[in-house]
Amino acid sequence: MVTKENLKDYASKLMFDMDDEGYSRTLKEFETVERHMELIGKIDNIKNIEPMTFPYVIYHAHLRDDIAKDCLTNEEVLANAKDTKANQVKVPKVVAE
Repeated sequence: MVTKENLKDYASKLMFDMDDEGYSRTLKEFETVERHMELIGKIDNIKNIEPMTFPYVIYHAHLRDDIAKDCLTNEEVLANAKDTKANQVKVPKVVAE
């Protein structure tokens, strides 16, 4: 169950805040989602249903091939980076442990 304290903690970790009305509205939305999940869990044989990523098949969607061209070298990519480590761009930590 999600509580207002949970939401405030998550918001703090994500570096934003809401007013009390925003927290109340968000809690109501989570309660609705939890009720829906409970209803879905009551469906007979639900564990034997294959998950889907989209509710129906799309036959007309044709994605292009992903072909790399005009790639930059590691040196070119890192040339303007403020801080690097082990051939990667080093960024500030944003997630608490």
